[in-house]
Amino acid sequence: MPRKLHIAHSECPYHVTARSHDGVWFQISISKTWEIMTDYLYFIQRAYKVKIHSFVLMSNHFHLLISTPEANISAAMNYFMRETSKEINRISGKKNQVYGGRYYRSIIKCDLHFQHVYKYIYRNPISANLTPDCESYRYSTLHGLLGKSPLYIPLEDDHLLFGEGNLSSALVWLNTPPNLQNYEILRKALRRKILKFPRNRSGDCRHTLEMHSF
Repeated sequence: MPRKLHIAHSECPYHVTARSHDGVWFQISISKTWEIMTDYLYFIQRAYKVKIHSFVLMSNHFHLLISTPEANISAAMNYFMRETSKEINRISGKKNQVYGGRYYRSIIKCDLHFQHVYKYIYRNPISANLTPDCESYRYSTLHGLLGKSPLYIPLEDDHLLFGEGNLSSALVWLNTPPNLQNYEILRKALRRKILKFPRNRSGDCRHTLEMHSF
């Protein structure tokens, strides 16, 4: 069966994620995997003119917040997945399947949804019990944005972190745990091609995540 036609969006950002084959650790150290992915994010930012907003690498998957002004998400991500696979196999000395399949993408159509996804991505290491706070996790663009490590991924200006001129408040917001039910609702919503929340069960009204911060 042929794939459904995907209409690429040039204005809306995407949440993109991909998991390693069988959900196990990538074949090489996470530090080396980070280095490889950093290099290729740098390349696609230049070659495909994408806008990178945030990136977090976990032991067996990654989360990327990205915009594609030239509506070329497929070309950029196919290149990224193919070349990082080749490099991981080259360094590991293996010829294994690196990723478990295609990447998943979800279009983000409003600023509030963008905030939800931004926080979700940077809180991923906390959710996995890898760090006590967002800013301490080494394999995250947040770590570099705060000057804790070199940052080679060319990011767009981060208005959520620095826009209001109160970095402390932004970090408090990031490190404040969301309601667990809302967390699960957002996680499921990110499986959709377009991020969308269900109606409230209490009536025909918008879900709280359509109106308030995550």
